[in-house]
Amino acid sequence: MVRLKDLFAVVMLAGIYSLLSASLFLTLDAVDVAFTEASVGAGISTLLMLASLKLVGRYEQPKRYKPALALGVVLVTGALLIYGTFDMPSFGSADAPAHQHVAPRYIQDSMTEIGIPNIVTSVLASYRGYDTLGEVLVVFTAGLGVMSLLRVSRQTKDRARQRTPADMQQQIILRVVAKMMLPLILLFALYVQFHSYYSPGGGFQAGVIFAAGIILYTMLFGLSTARRVYRREVMQALTAVGVLLYAGVGVSCMLLGGNFLDYDVLRHDPVHGQHLGILLVELGVGITVASVMVTIFFKFTWRTVKHKYTDLEKT
Repeated sequence: MVRLKDLFAVVMLAGIYSLLSASLFLTLDAVDVAFTEASVGAGISTLLMLASLKLVGRYEQPKRYKPALALGVVLVTGALLIYGTFDMPSFGSADAPAHQHVAPRYIQDSMTEIGIPNIVTSVLASYRGYDTLGEVLVVFTAGLGVMSLLRVSRQTKDRARQRTPADMQQQIILRVVAKMMLPLILLFALYVQFHSYYSPGGGFQAGVIFAAGIILYTMLFGLSTARRVYRREVMQALTAVGVLLYAGVGVSCMLLGGNFLDYDVLRHDPVHGQHLGILLVELGVGITVASVMVTIFFKFTWRTVKHKYTDLEKT
């Protein structure tokens, strides 16, 4: 039988593992990957998993079935994945195809074709724009899934609005420090968003940092207070706005005579077109990631409030 404190320990160990992985990426000079792992893996993912633990009971319900079929699917899938790794080159091998063809192409031609010093941003937003669009759609789909699974009735919202718990009201120091830090967190998120041309960052990292600032404000000042600043309906609408902005840039390129996500046709100069296209698609990524993270946290919080007031009514 799995206990809640054991799940809590697993979540904390996962966060520590992500932080150590970020340190490893940093020593390998993969600063952008380290930034992403620290902000997403060790940061907001750990926070969302802890929030989800508040929705479960202290002990796991006894199992009444034997998932043999599910176990078989997992074993077969794992075996196929392990078999697929046999054809991969050795770690750090200089003869790997990526080091012979792909990497030299980006390193030599990126500055001429894209005009951005940060090659990682050029690869993610331009050369690999289709893949990044797919990643944004995955985040958007995850947000839709959570909103569908954790639906909260209006009656529960009214109760939560009237009787919002205020567990952090006595933490004066934390609330004062948070008021000082929150503008800096949001400003740093904007810096990461719009300075990714020259330094590590981009829409994914900026969106997570922006969402972390909103979640911090919600945890310290209460859900009812946060809803006066961050409207839930607006956040849900923004989850689609970011995806539409990203895809809209690709459609605009087609209407102007180019290929989908071919930013060269957006301006008179191809390099300027690349700058404008990357700026817009990265903005779309940041909007979707931030709004989805905040929406998921709000959904978990509403569900926790619902369970709390249901237990109070039973007593």
